Amino acid sequence: MKRNAWLQPKGRLHDALKRFARSEEGLGTLEIILIIAVVIIIALIFKEWIIDLINNLMGKADDQANKIFE
Repeated sequence: MKRNAWLQPKGRLHDALKRFARSEEGLGTLEIILIIAVVIIIALIFKEWIIDLINNLMGKADDQANKIFE
């Protein structure tokens, strides 16, 4: 029985992808990319809250600095 040409592993790209998927470094890279993606998504979801929090903190710091230097 003849195998489908699409299912046969061919070439350097296929071999490189197999090595990447099996290597520990590849898994570490994937984990880091997923963590970064989750952090970015959370930052986008809570963007307004984060901006308000930072503005509030900076406002308080500015008020305290003005009291010190008056």
